[in-house]
Amino acid sequence: MFAGSNRREMYIFLLVLTISSTVAFQGWRTLLNNFAVEVGGLSGFDMGIVQSVREVPGFLCLLAVYLLLFIREHRLAAVSVMVLGAGVCATGLFPSVYGVAFTTMIMSFGFHYYETMNQSLTLQYFDHAQAPLVLGRMRSVMGATNVGVGAVLFLTARYLGYSQMFAAVGAVAVCGGLWAFFRDPSKTDIAPQNKKMVLYRKYWLYYALTFLAGARRQVFVAFAVFLLVQRFGYSVESVTLLFVLNNVINYFVNPVIARALNRFGERRMLSLEYASLTLIFITYAYTQSALVVGLLYVADNVFFNFGMGIRTYFQKIADPGDIASGMAVGFTINHIAAVVVPFVGGVAWLANYRVVFLGAAALSIVSLLLSQLVRTAPSKAVVRD
Repeated sequence: MFAGSNRREMYIFLLVLTISSTVAFQGWRTLLNNFAVEVGGLSGFDMGIVQSVREVPGFLCLLAVYLLLFIREHRLAAVSVMVLGAGVCATGLFPSVYGVAFTTMIMSFGFHYYETMNQSLTLQYFDHAQAPLVLGRMRSVMGATNVGVGAVLFLTARYLGYSQMFAAVGAVAVCGGLWAFFRDPSKTDIAPQNKKMVLYRKYWLYYALTFLAGARRQVFVAFAVFLLVQRFGYSVESVTLLFVLNNVINYFVNPVIARALNRFGERRMLSLEYASLTLIFITYAYTQSALVVGLLYVADNVFFNFGMGIRTYFQKIADPGDIASGMAVGFTINHIAAVVVPFVGGVAWLANYRVVFLGAAALSIVSLLLSQLVRTAPSKAVVRD
């Protein structure tokens, strides 16, 4: 991917793990709700419990730093993908609220710890010009993988039971993790990572932007699709089509976003994201058009990918030894919003659904103001992808 790069082994290592984990996670996400209702008989309240349990490992990502005292980062990444796969494999065997919650917890630990290690390794092993391209390419690969998983499950659902489908997609992650566990793509010229959890004042802007991004993302995840279905009558087929469209667009758009980050820098790209999201959320609140709200959902999903600029900003300002702990702290901060926002937003929805989206618009404005404090120079290195 990169001319003259000595990081090809790490790129292939992360590529295999990203594809493997995406197959398992997307398969789990596609099958879970139907499995829970049709086989497990779970209620809406039960699924709320499951989704809350799913976010717990996100809070505990800070513990990943301490695990690095006993295991190297690339090995922890491989083990995490195997844990993710094992949790998905087991899901179909326990059709009860406690069983689904337990397997979801296992899956989520693997998912969140891999994402922490994935981002940490990317920022350590690829320079300021390469890192955005790697992040963009990985997002493109995830989009293409999501489409492929959806197509395969659609074609095989009539022939296989839920337990078999969960086992199949989970096994891909287990096999990918096993392959990676016996590889060593690490280099000796990488700065040693701090093995402690510390909040540094000098990184306050990174922490603030990360928290606000997590809060906005929860509005999108928890309420955007709900708005499509409840107020605009979108069918299952229509929502599925939007998911597929998002992934196809992401496949082509993410490399463009990555190159734009190198050319224009983080401040301009993040400013464009936050200004656009402000308009998107305000339009969510007041549009009466089913077509417009569907287009907003697609645009919202595209601008979410601009968030990689927060991580590349951190890469540029952080001491080299703080990357791993910074990613772990970032994931924990991001997931604080995962509990707070859905609850507060749910209460606000009962009064007036517009309040939820206007609140998200306000968060976007705050992010826009804070992003003006971002100070990094656009990457000047020439990188061919």
